[in-house]
Amino acid sequence: MTPCTVPFTATDVPSDLTSLDRLIAAVDRERFQSSIRHLQRQFDIYASTSPEPLPAPGLLITREIRCQCELYLPISPISTLFNRLYRSALRYPPLLSVTPFHRSHSWADTFALLPPRFHFGANPAKLLDALLTDRELLLFFLLTSFLPDRFYGREARYPEQQKFIGEWLARNGMGAATILDAACGAGEETRLLAVQLLDAGIAPDRLRMEGWTIEPLEVWCADHGRFPHDRRKEELTLQLARAVRERGGDSVLTFHCADLTTRSTPGTLSSFSIIVCNGLLGGPIIAETEQIVQTLRNLLALLKPGGILLIADHFHGGWKKKCPQDSLRALLEAEGLESFIAGEGIGALYPDK
Repeated sequence: MTPCTVPFTATDVPSDLTSLDRLIAAVDRERFQSSIRHLQRQFDIYASTSPEPLPAPGLLITREIRCQCELYLPISPISTLFNRLYRSALRYPPLLSVTPFHRSHSWADTFALLPPRFHFGANPAKLLDALLTDRELLLFFLLTSFLPDRFYGREARYPEQQKFIGEWLARNGMGAATILDAACGAGEETRLLAVQLLDAGIAPDRLRMEGWTIEPLEVWCADHGRFPHDRRKEELTLQLARAVRERGGDSVLTFHCADLTTRSTPGTLSSFSIIVCNGLLGGPIIAETEQIVQTLRNLLALLKPGGILLIADHFHGGWKKKCPQDSLRALLEAEGLESFIAGEGIGALYPDK
């Protein structure tokens, strides 16, 4: 994924995300027919010219397979066509850099990234035609494209960070908290933290939490607790939602669209005592120093004096990590914050001036 350069802000998407029809449009199948026929001809040439094997489930994509695919069935026009589908099917400008077509080396590589439901043939023309014919299949395709499994790991990714938050509130004698989970994704960690804090004795009427993410489909899934493309994730989310509700926290949580690289503020709160920003800064999403600093400043503008900013990342470690913890701490301290280790990541105290 490239650094996030998003062409829309919170005001560009529907504020009332009560239905997926607010996000997903009907697509005119006829407008794609000539492109499908052209793609079918390309695939026929590829299938009749290239030696076996063609892309298939579980196939190891070798350099030879990739080169053959690119020679007879190049990925560039395929990506252009599927990007056109994304733009036609979504009522907001999609973040195409998260899809399996972005910077793909070949159609064979893209095919390997698709969920098994779409492995009914190696022909991209057949896939595109099926998506334009079957709205349920198209919905599944959109959700898996913009909420891919690689974005989500195991549940409870940051238990030590969440423990730190509870201890920090208790240590500072705070029986109330306003918390922003910036880049909340599908909201699992947001709900887990809400359950922990309610269990720690914070009264529901003294706890307010917001989850912000740039992807409207994520907001819909988090807000409704629905994941039509992933029943396991849906059941987990519904369990967490029940846990929050059983603790009287019905009104504790809200989810919103927001681009953290801009100064958009979609939430009902103007400032927060705690901001959590996990899996975003320093990895492949927001990696350049200038962009990290601007995002940090945007977050600090939402942080109350005496509040804390917490940053951790279990997604982009190893070779993908572009800005290690020490560098992030230096950037925080350059903004006048006091940095420290906090659970699985780092934290920074915003001075109470």
